[in-house]
Amino acid sequence: KITYTAALVPGEKKGNRMLFLFLFCLALLFFDSKQPHAVDKYFSLCIPPPNVTGTLHLGHALTVAIEDALARWRRMQGYKVLWLPGCDHAGIATQSVVERKLMREQGQCRQDYSREEFLKQVWRWKNEKGDEIYYQLRKLGASLDWSRACFTMDPGFSSAVTEAFIRLCDSGLIYRSEGLVNWSCALESAISDIEVDSKELSGRTLLSVPGYEQKVEFGIMVTFAYPLEGQREVAVSTTRPETMLGDVAIAIHPDDTRYKDLHGKHCRHPFTERLLPIVTDSMVDMAFGTGAVKVTPAHDHTDFLLSQRHSLPSLTVIGGNGIMTSDCGQWLEGVKRFDARERVITALMERKLFRGKKEHPMSLPIYLQAAELSGYITPRFCVLGDWCISRQLWWGHQIPAYRVTLENSKDTEEEQWVWGRSAAEARQRAAVKFGVNPDAITLTQDPDVLDTWFSSGLFPFAMLGWPQQTEDLKQFYPNSILETGSDLIFFWVARMVMLGRELTGQLPFKQVLFHSLVRDKYGRKMSKSLGNVIDPLDVISGVSSERLQEKVREGNLDPRESIVAMEAQKDFPKGIPECGTDALRFALCSYKAQGEDVSLSVSHVLSCRHFCNKMWQTVRFTLATLHDASLPTSLAETYPLSSMDRWICSRLHSTVQQCERGFESYELHTVTSALHSFWLHSLCDVYLESIKPVLKGEGCCSEEQRARERQVAASVLYHSVSISLALLSPFMPFLTEELWQRLLPYTDSDGTSRSLCVQPYPKTSQLEHWCFPKEEADFSLVEEVVRVARLLRAQCQLTKERPDCERTSTVFAKASITTTIAHTLQCLVNDVSIYRLLMTLSLSVNLQNGINADKQRALLSQRREKLASKLKQALACTQKPNYTEKVPDKVRKDTENKVGTEENGQMHFTKNCTYHISHKMK
Repeated sequence: KITYTAALVPGEKKGNRMLFLFLFCLALLFFDSKQPHAVDKYFSLCIPPPNVTGTLHLGHALTVAIEDALARWRRMQGYKVLWLPGCDHAGIATQSVVERKLMREQGQCRQDYSREEFLKQVWRWKNEKGDEIYYQLRKLGASLDWSRACFTMDPGFSSAVTEAFIRLCDSGLIYRSEGLVNWSCALESAISDIEVDSKELSGRTLLSVPGYEQKVEFGIMVTFAYPLEGQREVAVSTTRPETMLGDVAIAIHPDDTRYKDLHGKHCRHPFTERLLPIVTDSMVDMAFGTGAVKVTPAHDHTDFLLSQRHSLPSLTVIGGNGIMTSDCGQWLEGVKRFDARERVITALMERKLFRGKKEHPMSLPIYLQAAELSGYITPRFCVLGDWCISRQLWWGHQIPAYRVTLENSKDTEEEQWVWGRSAAEARQRAAVKFGVNPDAITLTQDPDVLDTWFSSGLFPFAMLGWPQQTEDLKQFYPNSILETGSDLIFFWVARMVMLGRELTGQLPFKQVLFHSLVRDKYGRKMSKSLGNVIDPLDVISGVSSERLQEKVREGNLDPRESIVAMEAQKDFPKGIPECGTDALRFALCSYKAQGEDVSLSVSHVLSCRHFCNKMWQTVRFTLATLHDASLPTSLAETYPLSSMDRWICSRLHSTVQQCERGFESYELHTVTSALHSFWLHSLCDVYLESIKPVLKGEGCCSEEQRARERQVAASVLYHSVSISLALLSPFMPFLTEELWQRLLPYTDSDGTSRSLCVQPYPKTSQLEHWCFPKEEADFSLVEEVVRVARLLRAQCQLTKERPDCERTSTVFAKASITTTIAHTLQCLVNDVSIYRLLMTLSLSVNLQNGINADKQRALLSQRREKLASKLKQALACTQKPNYTEKVPDKVRKDTENKVGTEENGQMHFTKNCTYHISHKMK
């Protein structure tokens, strides 16, 4: 038997038992999907598997906070919940970071290792980073079924990937062909179209390119001439003059009158002496450059399509490593392509064929922030729709396809390919296909690996044991919901839908919930390449500014990225204060999931930590109350007596209702808002203060009546706190468990309730006898009076003084409400006198009764200067040079809102800057 008996040691930090609480839940298998909580009620979702390129950042923490809240909520509702942990091998990205690590630490590149030796290095990296990621997930309180951790290159998952490839090949949906792909010269691998970003250049721009010490010039249009027979020439324009060595034709529009006489003619290449045909094509833009277009099929997607229409050859002049090939001639062979650009321009000038250059706006294809992509023709496997799934890497699922070589075959024959779950199966398939003896066949497996998104697209069903028909697959597939970032719609979600429908006959999930992206205070997406990522553990445990800098230096960032990261650390000159897991999770879930990106500030998380402290104080007060009273009555037997009891009970009923609606609609920010408002403003600010006299036994009624009121108030308080902890549990699992365990001795439970995380989630049906809508509606006015009274006390810095205070109202009903609970109001505002009912409801504090006028005048003067300074600072931001062009729209909008707030504050201050401060209320 395992029970929770930890005591709170005075002076000990409350967060020290988080690990124990997590292990406590793991030991009791509370997160196991096989727990018999319910029959035929299943809830499943898969975590978007983090890449093993590094550790998690706040974007991942947002995903975990939302998904864990949903999983815990369904678990408390009695569902069998399956939420699996997993990591993605992330082929290109992981291989890149390992190559960078080896170069930095050992001065060696991938080619210095054999494939097997290099893969050992990658697996070592994967094990290290995978363990760190799982540690972070545990620290975040993720209630994953840790017995089922899944990695996309585990043997079982790899078998599923192979099976998917074979089935798609057999059905004709995967085929092999030669075609133009997006090619990364730095990685020497193909990149899928969807992974290519574009960088808009307004003109001449210098950009960093991997493999070049100096920045490379882009955004320049070069014009040069091809000589025709006689004295004529045809000029063409290009932003990539180095590719002219691969030109195979000149294209003109058939309706372009400037070149009517050139139809069917040829020009001669000035460096290779090849004859280039002049072809007509209606896709040529007559307004671009000179209207005549050079055709380079091997290095441009548009030119490749044009070459297919006109049966033109392709000539590869830039190799896969970004080096000019032998087809360029000896003068350029072996030269890096951007160095060759300058040599080509110089050679054109020497031949008097250079016609000038000018700045030119352009859209530059980039990958991983690097301007080094090129078109490149290579044989590859594709899924219909021309999704190139071949990657020229070592890390990943090696494609289970084999090139077939038959005895006595000639090298000139067309390549033949077969596929199989093993080499033996592939050999048997080849023997049947070609009608030969298996021993007469030589197989060579394709060295390429599959695109990472191919294997990731199988995740919802491969993680459940597919292609075997497992019990998990029957019970939990399709997944109940997919929750992920909106930036993965096309990368991941669309591929899961496509592969799920084809391989299982079903959509892989019933619903999709997209959350917004986490951005820094400048509105930029958190990205390792920008160096603006924040480790969630740094927010949980706190970190000094010095340690933040050390982590950047110890990291595996590119030198350029390290500089950017160091600059980003200046956002935290004093480091990051300790906030705790629960505060971070609550803060992340408090943002609206859709429509608006999350600009998370540490100050917001810190305010949630203060909310956690308030919860501790409330439970401490509750425990003291229960210690001095008899055991609370059961929820069903607790009926509120006073108007304050009825009001707080009804507020709790409404809060439970808001939580139900928020969870069902997946609008978690409405749930957190309702819970924060109830606990802080209703329970703490109002109800606790109002019942203190009751708990002390004060009043003019009989002793028996006072005892009865005290018992009811204690019971209402206990159930309000206990139910609120259950409502908060999906968001704050550690704190709520800690506090609930302390309340457990006072419950009427039969002893089987060992953890809050498996208690029933509160329902409005349990609290129907606590619904008092009239009292709740009436008391909203009282709350406003209390809020204003406290605001006035704070503004005037009144601590011990007891100035006269008056309220007035034109509406008799409002006056009646405040009169009925005048004694309660006095308790709430700490003995500030409230009296005298007149017309229009208002609250006034008389500062002339014993208040130091000079002191108040000085305070008001200080406030005025402070407000003026804030407004000046806000306006100064908008008056910087090129403010509109340089500052992102979101930052400008936030600044404008800040200016408006400061202007309103100054106007409000001027209006109320008198010795008699009044606050009018509608």
